Order: sequence, then C-alpha cells, then structure tokens
Amino acid sequence: MRYAETGYNLEVDLATGNIERVQTDPKLAETLLGGLGTCLKIMWDRTTPETHAFDPENPLIISSGLMAGTPAFSSNRTLIVTLSPKTNLLAYPMGGGFFAPELKYAGYDKIIFTGKSPKWVYLWVHNDKVEIRDAEHLRGTGAIEVQDLIREELNEPNAQVAAIGPAGELKSYIATVEMGRGSASRMGAAAVWGDKKIKAVAVRGTKDINLADGKAFMEALKEMREFVDERNHNRLSNKYIMDIHTGVGSPQAMEVVDESWHTGGFAWGNARYRKKDFWTDELEDAWTHIQYGAIQRFISCFACTQQCGALIWHEEDPPYMAKCYSKLSYLFGSETEDQHFSWKILSRSFRYGVDSFSTPQTLAMAVEMRRDGVLKEEDFAATDEYPACPPPEDKQGVFLWILDRIGKGQGIGKIFALGTKAAAEKIGVNPEHYAHNVTKGEEQMNVKLGMLDPMYFLMFATNEKQSVPQIEGNWTQDAFKDVKDREEFVKDWIHLPHERFKQYFLDWEPKSRAGGKFMNPEYPTPEIASDIVDWMEEIHNYDDSLGICCGMGGFCLKPAYHVHNYYKFVSSAAGIDVDQYGLRKIIHRSRNLHRAFQMRRGMTRADDAPPADHWRHRFPELEEKLLTTYYNFKGWNDDGVPTRIRLEELDLGYVADELEELGVLKKIDATDEDKKQWESHRQEYWGY
Repeated sequence: MRYAETGYNLEVDLATGNIERVQTDPKLAETLLGGLGTCLKIMWDRTTPETHAFDPENPLIISSGLMAGTPAFSSNRTLIVTLSPKTNLLAYPMGGGFFAPELKYAGYDKIIFTGKSPKWVYLWVHNDKVEIRDAEHLRGTGAIEVQDLIREELNEPNAQVAAIGPAGELKSYIATVEMGRGSASRMGAAAVWGDKKIKAVAVRGTKDINLADGKAFMEALKEMREFVDERNHNRLSNKYIMDIHTGVGSPQAMEVVDESWHTGGFAWGNARYRKKDFWTDELEDAWTHIQYGAIQRFISCFACTQQCGALIWHEEDPPYMAKCYSKLSYLFGSETEDQHFSWKILSRSFRYGVDSFSTPQTLAMAVEMRRDGVLKEEDFAATDEYPACPPPEDKQGVFLWILDRIGKGQGIGKIFALGTKAAAEKIGVNPEHYAHNVTKGEEQMNVKLGMLDPMYFLMFATNEKQSVPQIEGNWTQDAFKDVKDREEFVKDWIHLPHERFKQYFLDWEPKSRAGGKFMNPEYPTPEIASDIVDWMEEIHNYDDSLGICCGMGGFCLKPAYHVHNYYKFVSSAAGIDVDQYGLRKIIHRSRNLHRAFQMRRGMTRADDAPPADHWRHRFPELEEKLLTTYYNFKGWNDDGVPTRIRLEELDLGYVADELEELGVLKKIDATDEDKKQWESHRQEYWGY
C-alpha cells in the first residue's frame, strides 16, 4: 500500500492519443519526496541540454505535492513543471485552490503530457476513466469562463478545472494557468499548454488517500492548529513589520487596506521610481470603501484555516478570485491612484489569463516606448480589428487597450505578449534600458532601493524560481531598531534551524548614514548571509515538494510549518522513516539536482545577478564575494556548479558524471582531506 501518494502517474501522448496509467517507484518518495523533487527527476531523465520548450518531447507535468489531499494544513499547491520558453530554464509555477487534491482523489500524483495535439483538446479525468476531448469549440474562451463551460458540458459541477485563456492559446510568455482559486503564473509555462494545444484539464476524484500513521499525523496537526489559533488571536507586533505579515497565511492584502509600506516602498511605472509620500489618511478612507465594496467574501484554498483570497465582484465587471499583491500591480504600472481601476483590469486580465506580476511591467514598458518615440503613433492607431489607443493622458484607458491587444494577439500586442526582455529585443532596443527589472529573463518585483542588502542580493541573484514568494522568507525584511525588541522577538522563535541564528538577529542593526559593521552592506557578512539565505531557500523547497502553500511555511514570519515539524507530517503521512535532519538531506538532494539541471541548460555564474538598478548603491567586489561564499557554503564550486563531493554524498553521482561529460563540471580528484572537510561542514551547519 502507498501512503500519502497514490503511486500512479498518467502519461498522455498528445500526438497519438495514447493514455497510460503508470505505477511509480516507491523509492522516489523516499529520495525526492514529491512535487518539485520528483518532477526534477522526470525532467532530468527526459530532456537534454538541447531540448526546447516548444519541442514535442518537452514534458508538461501537472503535479501534486506529497502532502496534497491529506488533512495537512494548506496542502493544496498544484505545480506546472516544464521547460520555460522565456528563460530556457526550468519553469515550475504553482497555484492554490483544489485541483491538486482532486487529482490525488482521482488516483494520480501527476499528469505528464508529451507530444503535441493536432487540434485543441482538453483532458477529462474521472477516477479510472480518462479521455482526451475536443476543445475546438472552447477556443478563444476566457480562462475563467471555460472552467464553468467544461463543468456544464461534463455535467460535473464538482470537477476541478485548470485552463488557459486566449493569451495561453497564443503562446504568450506572460500567460497563466487558471484553476478556480489558484493561478499558476510565471516563466511561460502556460505558453507550453498553448503550444501543445491543451485548453484545459478537468479532474473529478472520489478515491481515498492513505496515511501511514493516522494517530501521529493527527497529533501533529492538532499541535499545529493550536499554534495557528494562537497566532490568529495574537498577531505579531507591527512596530517593525507591515500588517499583512503579522499573521500566518499568504499576505493578507485582501483583508488589510493600509498599503503605506507597499505604495511608498515599491516602484511605479516600469519599476522606475518610488512615491514615498503617496499614502494618506484620505486615500486609506477611499480605498477602504472601494476594497470592501468589491469584496463579496473571503475564501480559502483546500485544507486551509486562513482566508487569504477574496471573491471580487466589482461594479458591472464579471466576478473573479483575487489574492495578495495583484490588487496593486496594475495600479503601480499605470501610475494611477484609483483602486477602482485595479479591480476592473484584474477582471479582464484573469480572463485573458495573464500574470499579474509580469504583465503590468510589460504594459508600462509599452507606455514608456510610446513616450520616448521608440514606438510610433501608427503602432497605436485604429485598424479594422480594433479602435485607436487612447491618448497618453488617459493612463487607465491606455493600459486596457494594450492589455486587449496582448489578450487578443493583435498589433503590438503580439510583441508585448513575450514579456519585457523578449519584446525589447524584438523591437530592437537595448533590453537593459527598457527591460531593466529582470533576472534570468523574468520580471521581478518592482522594488528599487537605496543600499544593497547582502541577503536580498543573494535571494534575487540565485533563487531558481525567479518569483517573489521564493525570494522572501522567514527572516524579517529590516532590522529592529530597539535591542529590547530584538530580544523579545527571538524568545519564541522556535522556527530557527539553529541557536546561532538568534545571535545573527540580535547583532543586526538598521542601516544609517553613519554606517557600521552590523548594518548593510557590511552585515550580514557573506558567511552569515549565506547561512540565512540557505535556510530560507530550504523551507521553500519543503513547500514545493510537499505541495504546501508558502504562506504557511516559506513565505511567512514565524509560520505554522518549519524545519522542526515538517518531518512529523512526512513520516506519519508517507511512512518515510526520517527525522528533521534526514528530511533536510532529501531536500538538499532536490535543491542540488535543480541547480545541476539549470547549469546543464546553460546557466552560468553571470546569470546569478539581480536587476542592475535594483539598488542605488552597489558594491561589485562585495557582490562577487557574496556569490562565491554562498556557492562554497552549499558545496558548489566558484562557478556555482555542485561539486562531485556534494553530489555523490546526496546519491547524485550520475548527475556529476553527466556534468563532467558536458564540460560543465571540471573533473577533479578530491582528496580524503577534501571529503573530510566537507563532511565536517555539512554536519556543523545541517546536522546530517
């Protein structure tokens, strides 16, 4: 009997129509857990450095995590894993909601598509009944509407549906996969759906999921519930922390109206400048009325105790589910203060199926190019298909017009559907000037700051997902000014992996013009920054393999899940005999396989770089030292490639062999002393 996982994947060849139910090796869960970890193994085995995102043999994997469908809190993430047409690296955006648990209840851990369909189709999975169905009649339908149409067509109101909108059909690099209360965005994964002509996947399941030790599992869950209840009734102080981070769950942007931190700290337009004095009491009063007028009710994802999302029904616009930062992204990009506009454009953008992080910056870049004369007025003129673009002073109208061109694949929209970097290259301008806010080709959060922060430098530069939740973590964004407040904060900081982290926090001082050895950019030191970033990165990897919302784990201050309790759920649910240190080794195995995969795809040290103008004050020598120190801390060489010593102790010797054959990793005969030093480092910092 298999526990937590079903033990079966669906293999779907779109070219031939062949569908197979394939039993998986139970050892995979023991070595890579599930979710991202096991998807990495599939991608390593089935692709080569030459495989392109739009090649038929590029797998498109829809994956649950190991905990999905169990009663574990927030165990609901669906991963879309494939090669990215945008970055040429691994894409693995995730969405919440109910799709992944439903897939498990139907009897499958993953759906793996290969090949390309000759016509538009959708997949219908109802327990053991699986069929490829015609979707030509759904072509051009919005990503939200098509979900209801498919449920009606199947006469299955409880089916969970993941779908692309017109943007995905047109292979837009900024398209998304919408799935009810979730949205898998970033890195162009939805464009691969469009390339394979998959309009949607519908799932209905009624099977059980087995737990290895139900009693131990429920005891761990009860302990977590008590913690969450305590945090919900006693939120963290907002003296140094913005309101949306004082609770547990994804940032409570739907509930909280006060956006003084975001609107004053984040950059506007095409991520160019900040409005530090933007927020006022009058604006908060206006937004409170608008926001709570648009929200019909707060909603949760599967097995979640929190209500981070909201059902939005704004004026005459069709309803939709909104979450977190999307309420601000288009407002920032269009440089308007009218929150009515946010709710209006989101209703349209979710139907087109475009990403709320990349799209606003792309629209803002188009506005800049129009202003600078890079694009001519004839590019915005009327045609037989569409009206002329409004004048520049109608900021909201211009944004809606360009969004329509992207969503419908018309005119300049065909270019800007590629995102900022590829669009700038196609237009023939210097991408670094207009697409200036990208890392590895993917748009970043629109943040422009003063003094370089060592931790955030490493997180922006080296994280593989290129997405904001993977960049932030359990460490506070700023140092606490008062030493007594620091001492109070660390008292119940049970989430830390080691006692030394408390001293890191106690020593950390807020930056000032006077400078000092315990403030940015001198502190955290490269060694300490590497230690902290490695920990934050690790907990995100737990979430991505287990299928847990990072709002309960990796992207939250003092969260419900942490390094001292993840293993309790893994061992009791999946029956894997592992403690926290054994689980840490598994997650390190996944992380190093991921890094090796990216390096095999051609990524180099030079790609580990944040946007050039992300900070006003940069320190090139320090940044190079930060990278080298971080690499060596993780057991990688100075080029950022995992060493053979590191790979072999993680049972990834076959990965080292291939990297050496490709010339990505130099063949070096490690001495016994080298191995002994690494073993000592590993045991000191990670406990295994």
